[in-house]
Amino acid sequence: MSVLRKAMGAAVLAGAAMLTTAGAADAAAGPAGTPTAADTAAIGQVTGGRATLDRLASTKFPGAHTAAAAAAADPRTQVAVYEPTAAFVAGASDVPAALAYVAVPARTGDGTTATVWAERQGAAWTVVNVASGDYERQYAQAAAGGYLLHEPQVNAWYAVHGDAVTVLDGSVTGLAAGTRLTVPDFRAALHRRYADKLPGSAYDRDGAGGGYGGRERAVPAAEPGDVPVLPFVLGGVLVLVAGAAVAPRLRRQ
Repeated sequence: MSVLRKAMGAAVLAGAAMLTTAGAADAAAGPAGTPTAADTAAIGQVTGGRATLDRLASTKFPGAHTAAAAAAADPRTQVAVYEPTAAFVAGASDVPAALAYVAVPARTGDGTTATVWAERQGAAWTVVNVASGDYERQYAQAAAGGYLLHEPQVNAWYAVHGDAVTVLDGSVTGLAAGTRLTVPDFRAALHRRYADKLPGSAYDRDGAGGGYGGRERAVPAAEPGDVPVLPFVLGGVLVLVAGAAVAPRLRRQ
């Protein structure tokens, strides 16, 4: 093989390697904490167990229509709900989100549609909340195979497919449903909203920050179309969105 042919071959291989590396660098990382098969089985057991059914049987939401019904959960339908991490917002990580909780559609003892939230606590899964409605299931269907991302601070919902973030419900972000962003653009939007409220910020040092706990991260969703209502925590900082009206989703701890 001539020296020229060898050089050309090496250049082609180097170019292919560069394209492969660039593609890997440009591809968005997946979320952290995706449930495994073992997790799915454990979630099914805890959400379909007698303790959860008893809890559903006694759960009553204000204003709900009362009609005798058998409390039930559907562990076969499990919706993983992810939320942005402080490290991603700060630009310290390329992982856009981490698992917050897994939602399982259910029905209370008076026939009201509800959702059971299961959260990983250590090595075990625990039911941490029963919320009204089945909005996670609805948003997961709209996500059409992408993973479901919730921005609890403003109660916005997104579907993430690779490098594309599609708005399912922009709530007070001003983004209409169907708007598509790249992952870097999504990070930039989050950075504009929360960079001055991250751990170590003046906001945090002034004592406005709160703890970073399980239920603080998983602020409940409002009914699609409602405006969010609650204070929230992002990476150790309690954040109150100025101007947001309060309209919380009903839940029973």
